[in-house]
Amino acid sequence: MGKGFVMALDAGTTGVRTIIFNKNSEIVGVSSKEFKQIYPNPGWIEHNPMEILKCQLETIQDAINNSGVSINEIVSIGITNQRETTVIWDKHTGKPVYNAIVWSSRQTASYIEKWTEMGLNDVIRQKTGLINDPYFSASKIAWILDNVPNARDQANKGDLLFGTIDTWLIWNLTKGKSHTTDYSNAARTMIFNILTLEWDVELCNEFTVPMSLLPEVKPSNGDFGVTDSSILGASIPIRGNAGDQQAALFGQACFKPGMAKKTFGTAGVFVMNTGQTPYYLDGLTTTIAWGLDNKITYALEGVVFSCGSTIQWLRDGAKMIHGSSDSEWYADQIEDTGGVYLVPAFSGLSAPDWDMYARGIIVGITGGTTYQHIIRAGVEAMAFQTKDILNCVLENKEIAITELRIDGGAVKNNLLCQFQTDILGIPVVRPTVTEMTALGAAYLAGLGVGYWSDTNEIEKNWSIEKVFHPLMSKEKQRKHYQGWKAAVNLTRGWTKKLEIEEEETEVNIVG
Repeated sequence: MGKGFVMALDAGTTGVRTIIFNKNSEIVGVSSKEFKQIYPNPGWIEHNPMEILKCQLETIQDAINNSGVSINEIVSIGITNQRETTVIWDKHTGKPVYNAIVWSSRQTASYIEKWTEMGLNDVIRQKTGLINDPYFSASKIAWILDNVPNARDQANKGDLLFGTIDTWLIWNLTKGKSHTTDYSNAARTMIFNILTLEWDVELCNEFTVPMSLLPEVKPSNGDFGVTDSSILGASIPIRGNAGDQQAALFGQACFKPGMAKKTFGTAGVFVMNTGQTPYYLDGLTTTIAWGLDNKITYALEGVVFSCGSTIQWLRDGAKMIHGSSDSEWYADQIEDTGGVYLVPAFSGLSAPDWDMYARGIIVGITGGTTYQHIIRAGVEAMAFQTKDILNCVLENKEIAITELRIDGGAVKNNLLCQFQTDILGIPVVRPTVTEMTALGAAYLAGLGVGYWSDTNEIEKNWSIEKVFHPLMSKEKQRKHYQGWKAAVNLTRGWTKKLEIEEEETEVNIVG
């Protein structure tokens, strides 16, 4: 099959996109739309699922309109999404019982503490490959059921459904006929056994998650249903589905064990293909990359919560830049940060430190520090966080990484790319197409209907735009990184330290 086009729905953390690809992996139509970020309390982040759906449907129509492609020429749809974000809705009315709790939200920390006290950390790690952390879906499900009036009773009666954003979109696009997800998304919930490929009964019982909530799990190029003609104007098969980071790995054609990519999106995520073997390394998560043709490919992953969102904070929070692209220009006006480090632990530290009580910090400020130093420190932070993760991998002598493929909006920044290769000491490769999450979803959808024949054909479509090589001396690299690690250590346990200080102050006042 060579005729027609494939449509990718990319439901990200700050916005959604629809991209239409042709046989040569070229973009022929695109539309994007941002949606509101909701912050009910410090550390809490939520989204309105209905707004996400509305925005996604609008971008589908816009992409069709500006591409000149007919909806009837779309042969398959692929979906990629912010992964662990949790939605629970009434299966009769289709209305969410609460906002979507976003992957980076910290509001479920007390559940994680409880499960740690129950001695569940090891079993969670062994069965799911994940760290017991609020990042993943399980604690978000439990929180909604416990905190929304009547939600648990409804769930126990079988009236509610759970899904990550992919499942939410599929259910609505098929008008409730398909309640499904794929292996890559299920693997991020902390209740899916990545070895048996089933929802884990023991963990669901420990976390008090009714199994009637859970979607059917399918291969990443499986049959996720057909869009209802009343929704899009045509019945189109949904034949691709993968979490954004796994989709990016697929789009980067990292089909062999040892091949790795880093996506510089809202979050920064390193993922490495480990083939048929699930590796367990301290500080990183073990996950499913994709299920394809009845075979499971595993991956090692390291995520940092604040990557592109650091630049967004410099723009919207600190008001130091007008647009994200300005960060490169300002950072390039100075030779270095002057010893300033910005650690963007806005929602705690993730891989490899995993400290949900850490918070962001800027250190090394002197009388000569300017906003340009802080901007450059923000750019460099994205690269330092990548090195933290790669160090965990390289300490395992069985694994060798000869290059790092990069993608995401921030990789247009040449200063970032050069600093990344300098601090890592290995080549960094920027492909011609950097919209890898959407492209990966499109590839899966195309494979599902025979639009592309196999991964060999996909691999031929991947091409290099530029390779960055290390120029920094080993000694300078060591000093830069030593300062970064010292700054990270200062952020650890910050909110816990404040609680202790408050308690001691209260005691002194009473005394």
